[in-house]
Amino acid sequence: MLSALMLAATLTGTPPDPLAGAIEQYRAVTSYSVTIHSMHADGEENIRYYYKKPGFVRMEFIRPHAGAVLIYNPHTRKVRLWPFGVKHFPELDLSPDNPLIGNSRGQRVDRSDVGVLLENARALRDGGKLDSSGPDIIAGRKAVYFAVTGAGNFEIGGVHRYELWLDPESLFPLRVVSRDLRNAVIETVTMDAAKINTALPDSLFNP
Repeated sequence: MLSALMLAATLTGTPPDPLAGAIEQYRAVTSYSVTIHSMHADGEENIRYYYKKPGFVRMEFIRPHAGAVLIYNPHTRKVRLWPFGVKHFPELDLSPDNPLIGNSRGQRVDRSDVGVLLENARALRDGGKLDSSGPDIIAGRKAVYFAVTGAGNFEIGGVHRYELWLDPESLFPLRVVSRDLRNAVIETVTMDAAKINTALPDSLFNP
């Protein structure tokens, strides 16, 4: 079966644009869940992540802070945090920019979904460049690989270059490497066990 990316190229007769294809595919995504493995200078993180439009987020921490749960509500623009698990004391109501739930890389829970990643990649590419080597293999799985680099010294949140590996069918990210102006790796994120457009109950985001 042809991937959406390859099918579009076949129909139009033009080289595929993996980033544009991924953004277009993501517009049809209403919800997803994925296990995130992040490696960076501060250490490693494993998180089970749930997202539901228009912006509900639930993070269940596996490592570090095992058992902690964080939920963001886009309507109230508030974050609820249970450091020791839902229904366990304490329960904290926080702003998304509270340093208690931020990190050294400037990431915020209210701008943590795949859509934000893809838009940031597009902003780097605009005026910059996109390099695509096409098919690749990652962790034994087929993937579409490409990289975007900002023009000159342009960066977003300290990121000057993204390298992305996408699932060839859904164009959902499998791995993302971010680099700074010196081309040093800022963070490597691997996304496993993704389930896209599954029914996520409202109670998941309002326990």
